[in-house]
Amino acid sequence: MLEVIILAAGHGSRMQSSTAKVLHLLAGQPLVSHVLGTAREVGARRIHMVVGHDADAVQAVVSAPDVECHLQQQQLGTGHAVQQAIHNCDSESTVLVLFGDVPLIHRDSLDEVIRAASSGMAMLSSYVPDPTGYGRVLRDAEGAFQGVVEEQDATADQRRLSEINTGVLAAPAAAFCQYLERLTNDNAQGEYYLPEVLKLAREDGATVTVVQSDRALDCLGVNTPQQLEQLERLHQGALADQLMSQGVLIADRSRVDIRGALHCGRDVCIDVNTVFEGTVTLAGGVSIGANCIISNSNIGEGAQVHPFTHIEGAEIKAGASIGPYARIRPGTVIDEVAKVGNFVEIKNTHLGRAAKASHLAYLGDADVGSKSNVGAGTITCNYDGANKYRTVLGESVFVGSNSTLVAPVTIDAGGFVAAGSTITDNVAPDQLAVARGRQRNVDGWRRPKKPEETD
Repeated sequence: MLEVIILAAGHGSRMQSSTAKVLHLLAGQPLVSHVLGTAREVGARRIHMVVGHDADAVQAVVSAPDVECHLQQQQLGTGHAVQQAIHNCDSESTVLVLFGDVPLIHRDSLDEVIRAASSGMAMLSSYVPDPTGYGRVLRDAEGAFQGVVEEQDATADQRRLSEINTGVLAAPAAAFCQYLERLTNDNAQGEYYLPEVLKLAREDGATVTVVQSDRALDCLGVNTPQQLEQLERLHQGALADQLMSQGVLIADRSRVDIRGALHCGRDVCIDVNTVFEGTVTLAGGVSIGANCIISNSNIGEGAQVHPFTHIEGAEIKAGASIGPYARIRPGTVIDEVAKVGNFVEIKNTHLGRAAKASHLAYLGDADVGSKSNVGAGTITCNYDGANKYRTVLGESVFVGSNSTLVAPVTIDAGGFVAAGSTITDNVAPDQLAVARGRQRNVDGWRRPKKPEETD
């Protein structure tokens, strides 16, 4: 059985933030949530989260049936952190240690480490161009593993080494417990270093396997806002590359942000400065214009989303045209070849096939029949301050510009609303509804003047 210990107790003082470091967002999710997902991908039966700074907030984010939290009241090093959880692991388990601020480690690398742990201790190392801040892997003249030295304790020659310790370790739980109990804090920082268990195992003649990773993201952690931004761009670039390898056309890989899961069909086009949040599906031939935000929505085949459009919690069906400058809010369904134009806001509304709301309208809690047309300046008055009501338009209804539809109200098929009307009563099929005051022109009227004005 595999159990995973995730270290997430640190404050992260270099982030200069009151938020716990592991709760800062990468691709729309807390750093620690990425690590949790990877732990589950590699088959962890139980996950132990070591928390400390802002423990309640971290626990609230990671809470799940397979997660058990352990409090590290004093941060006395990584070895001390693992000690808080190791005794809650089954003695027959393999234990894998991960870090809550190293979010993008690849499951294939971890699988290798887990397999190596079947015969003893195993660690993950990597070669990096700039090893500053990392512990260095020490080897003898034949290249055999000797130990890990932290940068603060390293000599000048050791600091020039480029093979670094990623911090990822795996071992049988019983062996882990034995070596953790023998840790000391005789070092420059007075802390209990987790990598010391590798040295102790080697001294006892146990097998220590070093798995070398050539994946840059495996060892990149977050300690500063600059590192978080750099990791975000690297991750977003990797996601964009993956989509482009599937035939998605992305105008600029550095100007697309995927904050969740984006699923694309063939011949999808994505312009610059686009953000995708939650789970978004773009069917084949969809075009997304510049500066759009799409959240938790499905966009049907061949639909066009024009620039500066915001879509959230909606379903846009095949061939529909949305925007520019449209806002589609949760609960909305836009049927095939329907059109929503500029400066139109729609919420919890079903817009039927080939229906149109071309500009400057608000449709809330409405059902609009196929081939109906909603004129500019039209609004549905769906809320009385306490309750919401629906507006129903049948097929081929025409609503003239600057009309107000006061719900609950129904305009049946073929109904026609004259421009500037306030509709409070139902309209029967093919009726014309005119609800506005009669125009009166006043002769001899004099325009008001300001006090300083004279004839």
